[in-house]
This record gives sequence, structure tokens and C-alpha cells, in this order.
Amino acid sequence: MRDTFNKMIGRTRYVVFRLFLHLGGGEVAPILGVLNSAGRDAIDADGDLEVLGEGLVEISQTLLQYDEYWLSAANEGDVFFNEGEAGDYVNELFTDSAQRYLSEPSYNSDRSNEPLSIPVTRNVIVMITVAYEGEVPELETDLSNVQALKEGFKALINLHYKHRFKAIQVHFSPAQLGDELTSDQLLQYYPELIPL
Repeated sequence: MRDTFNKMIGRTRYVVFRLFLHLGGGEVAPILGVLNSAGRDAIDADGDLEVLGEGLVEISQTLLQYDEYWLSAANEGDVFFNEGEAGDYVNELFTDSAQRYLSEPSYNSDRSNEPLSIPVTRNVIVMITVAYEGEVPELETDLSNVQALKEGFKALINLHYKHRFKAIQVHFSPAQLGDELTSDQLLQYYPELIPL
């Protein structure tokens, strides 16, 4: 009801959306390379939304290619008609995602004294938080099934090309090659995940 009223009076609709995707198996480690590369580009671009959007497109396309490794997912979000309130919620989700287990990469750590053989993680969690203007039914629904999730990633890609993003954040765990995310840690730090 409030949504319809706000549309009638011409108020801008902001959506803040967060997606969790858990990938599992012996072949998921290469995804960390794509995620770290996009992260470095985002830091270098100092938050430029165009660069962040290009990184999100690359991440979304990579995740779509790895769909056979998708094990569980969850999504959440809210609608705002005040940009400041939407921004506050983005910050809240950013802080929450950053505090999740092993989700903070260290892009300038010296790993030169580490052994040549490092454990390869069998679990990767990707957390994508975005804010956008308007309405995107493919994102504003339950994405805990494979087909809905595929449509959701395509919708994220389209939002970039339509220049409708207001904020983009990507967190992932483990944040670097050599770290491992165990099944117990998945349950402890990502309880909202629903099996696909």
C-alpha cells in the first residue's frame, strides 16, 4: 500500500539487496582469483560505481558459469523512499558482511615465506550487497532456487548496464587462497543459507 502511494506521488524507490551464495567442491578455488581481482580493481578505482559495476558483472558471469557448484543461498533486502535511510541500511549490511568469518582480504600482505603447497578450500561464500533505484522483480523475490538465482544474477548484470546502481559491495570467504572455510564455520557464520 505504502509502495503504491509513494509511486503515485513520484517518490524515488530505493532497494537495498543482499545475496549470499555458497559454492562447494574441489573446483571452486579459482573463483577466489576473480573475486580478489575485482576487489583490487575496486580499491584502485576508489569506489567508482562504473568500475564496481564492471567487477560485479564479471563476478556474476563467473558465478553463472560455476552454477553446478552452487550448494545453498539466501537473500534479504528492503525498500526505502529516503536515500539516507537506504544508505544507512547499506552500511549496516556492509558491516555485517565484513564481520563474517574470513571475509576481509589482505591485498598487501607478504606471503613469500609460505609453503608452496597450500590447502585448497572446498567452500566459498560470496556476499553481494547492492542498492539500486526502481523495481527489479527478479531480485525482490526468494532466490533460494537455482532458476531464480540465475535470473537474479542476470538482473544484477542488467542493472549495471542501465546505470541504476547507487552502491555495490562484494565480500567473500575465505578471502584469500590458503584459507579454509569448514562446514562447521559455514553453519556458525552463515546460518541463513538455504540448500538449493
